[in-house]
Amino acid sequence: MASHEAPPRILIVEDDQRLAELTQEYLIRNGLEVSIEGDGQRAIRRIIDEQPDLVVLDIMLPGADGLTVCREVRSQYHQPIIMLTARTDDMDQVLGLEMGADDYVPKPVQPRVLLARIRAQLRRGETSDSTGAQRLTFGELVIDNGARSVTLTGSPVDFTSAEYDLLWLLASHAGKTLSREDIFSKLRGIEYDGQDRSIDVRISRIRPKIGDDPDSPRIIKTVRSKGYLFVKDSGNG
Repeated sequence: MASHEAPPRILIVEDDQRLAELTQEYLIRNGLEVSIEGDGQRAIRRIIDEQPDLVVLDIMLPGADGLTVCREVRSQYHQPIIMLTARTDDMDQVLGLEMGADDYVPKPVQPRVLLARIRAQLRRGETSDSTGAQRLTFGELVIDNGARSVTLTGSPVDFTSAEYDLLWLLASHAGKTLSREDIFSKLRGIEYDGQDRSIDVRISRIRPKIGDDPDSPRIIKTVRSKGYLFVKDSGNG
């Protein structure tokens, strides 16, 4: 019996037309609805207007580069963004994450690897939403997993999907130190390679958003050589 559920809509932002079309064909064969945009400036408008379920975003683009696109759309687009980078220097990867990217894949990327990353990002959102109206409260900080929302002193706080998922994971394990290996396995479905800095970058973005002092954190603590700890009674201090 055919499913009535619409396939996930993916927007590939890539100026290499042949590469984009080959990737599009592969993803369509695997059950996704895929469109292509080759210009960064036009991509900004399309992402905001069309609200695709996920964006695959190259860094090197005409019109506006991928980092600019990511930064410009993030306040109005809260679905996953996977950044593609051809450079081996991890500075692009760190900058992409700081601009709000959810994941990054070095180029050239095998289509099956990209498909696996896309599915992992889409699945992560589904599993987070399927838990029902779970709510965690730490003093003035309220994390509602049903609405995937965060409020601090009654005011909503804006998070990317990856930042929210990391915050929920840590907060729902309050009082327990989670290693980077634990976090990678749960959030990205891949093993930690010992070098990836995405978790650290996200923690540095999350802390000020929840009223934590980045220089002397009391809510999300770094446990040397072990990982990160969300302090159980952090809201009572």
